[in-house]
Amino acid sequence: MEFTPKTSDCAIEVDYCQRYCEKKRIGGDVFLSKKIKEQSRVLAVLSDGLGSGVKAGVLATLTSVMGLNYMGSFRDPAKAAKSIMETLPVCSKRNISYSTFSMVDIDFDNEVRIVEYDNPPVLITRNGSVMDTQKQEADVLRADKEPVQINVSGFDAKIGDRIIMFSDGVSQSGIGSKELPFGWGIERVGKFILDKIASKPEISAHDLSRAIVEKSWLNNSHKALDDITCGVIYFRNPRRLLIMTGPPYDRQKDKMLASLVEEFPGKKIICGGTTANIISRETGRKVHVRLDKLTADLPPESIMDGADLVTEGILTIGRAAKYLEDKTELDFFTDDPGAKIVKLMLDSDVINFVVGTRINEFHQDPNMPVDLEIRRNVIKKISKLLEEQYYKETTIQYI
Repeated sequence: MEFTPKTSDCAIEVDYCQRYCEKKRIGGDVFLSKKIKEQSRVLAVLSDGLGSGVKAGVLATLTSVMGLNYMGSFRDPAKAAKSIMETLPVCSKRNISYSTFSMVDIDFDNEVRIVEYDNPPVLITRNGSVMDTQKQEADVLRADKEPVQINVSGFDAKIGDRIIMFSDGVSQSGIGSKELPFGWGIERVGKFILDKIASKPEISAHDLSRAIVEKSWLNNSHKALDDITCGVIYFRNPRRLLIMTGPPYDRQKDKMLASLVEEFPGKKIICGGTTANIISRETGRKVHVRLDKLTADLPPESIMDGADLVTEGILTIGRAAKYLEDKTELDFFTDDPGAKIVKLMLDSDVINFVVGTRINEFHQDPNMPVDLEIRRNVIKKISKLLEEQYYKETTIQYI
């Protein structure tokens, strides 16, 4: 049994971080992204509404949603930008559009197209430097028929490239201070990004975007004087994860189950005591319960050579599904086996589930295969959440 991801050459990791303007409960910056699975495309939009608060948030949301929808329909970000500008309201007092934006469209062969309107310039890093992409200016009409210029650019992405989008809350952070009287500025932001990547070459999109936002907040003496938002797109080698749960229907396939663990080229999670015992028996590797890692409401995890995590079955998988669905912040769940499953899944790009279909005779009447159906349904739910909300690629194999 081979696990070959449909997009094996490159993984695209997308994440963002944001801080609202001080004393505002709603931000005026919006970052949205979307994966169009059928077209193998990834879209992202960062919009900055005029001012901050509710009105700015509504207009920024409108802009981002239109950006995703138009890019998905037109396959040309420039046409999408033209439609947005024709729709977006204009402030009569200041004679400017109520929202600015940056839009990125990545297609199946990693060709990237970028359209920008009045946001700080999108930065692209490669091999320790900021790339200079050739930007072309294009004239479009606003809703009031006044002409404005948008910038259009593109490049072919390679492994290790990053695209960094941010609002002026980043580039103008620290403005008026003794250290940064004219703000942080694009050049200093770029140098900060390159230094972060140099110190940690595989820094995730999540961690890099957070570092940029936190540095901006620090520039303002630990305040957000404007909405601060940063989105990062990271092209890297795909990370693979195997999750096995449940024994095979045919006991003669126990050996095959064990060989999958031995041969899989990535990280491995074993969920279920019976599953772990089968693999232990077939490989000769012992399973040890970790009594030093106890939680109040879940069975403890175990350790086995060759596996990155060994847990109990349906209860722990069900907890992982709930964490995913609720988007629970897991930083403080250090000993929770369900949280550890989620962290490994979110750190992977291709997740392969192997689901055994033998009914667990220790749990129930064999004539009522409730446990099997619960396991199947939970795995299907997790797979759907990973694909639709976290842009992961998943497969499910029943044995």
